[in-house]
Amino acid sequence: MIHELLEKVGAWIIMVEQSLGYPGIILLMAIESACIPLPSEIIMPFAGYLVYKGVFGLWEVAIAGAVGCVLGGWVAYWVGKYGGRPFVDKYGKYILLNPKDVQMAEDLFNKYGEIIAFVSRLLPVVRTFIALPAGMAKMNFLKFSIYSFLGSLPFCYFLAWVGMKMGENWRDLKVYFHQADIFIGVLILIGAIFWIRHHILFLKRS
Repeated sequence: MIHELLEKVGAWIIMVEQSLGYPGIILLMAIESACIPLPSEIIMPFAGYLVYKGVFGLWEVAIAGAVGCVLGGWVAYWVGKYGGRPFVDKYGKYILLNPKDVQMAEDLFNKYGEIIAFVSRLLPVVRTFIALPAGMAKMNFLKFSIYSFLGSLPFCYFLAWVGMKMGENWRDLKVYFHQADIFIGVLILIGAIFWIRHHILFLKRS
């Protein structure tokens, strides 16, 4: 039953991307970031497959995915800011919000502060829900948007790049990404830390 549902969702995602192009990627990633758990393990790797086929450009796909994450995050941010926890507890079940996932995102935000809006976009599960506690905490909206974009870009790029490299075998990635989501998130996070550190050192030398 669940397997059949996932197959239907996957087929719909493919249809949207093929029909709408880059706006389709933006739409799908926006839905995921609005706390509705569409599998990015299908969205971005399939977009990468279309890069392999010459339909899309890799950076264009990554940027579209990151823009979608920001737009979807805006929806969840405003829900968190104006509806707060009571809204989530009352209506969350109707949009498939898992209370445990929301609580985990809220705990991380309370523990680490605003920087988690950036870091969480590189991590599994939390990336889908972090906008809610950011809104509840009334985090600066512009800063939230910038952090969301910067955190989402390497994640989207990585998934699309792997889908491009896998080519015709991109479908095999669904299982591996689902099982190794945490490992992937850690790798991307480490890469982002090294990239930021390198550029900070470069600016200091300049």
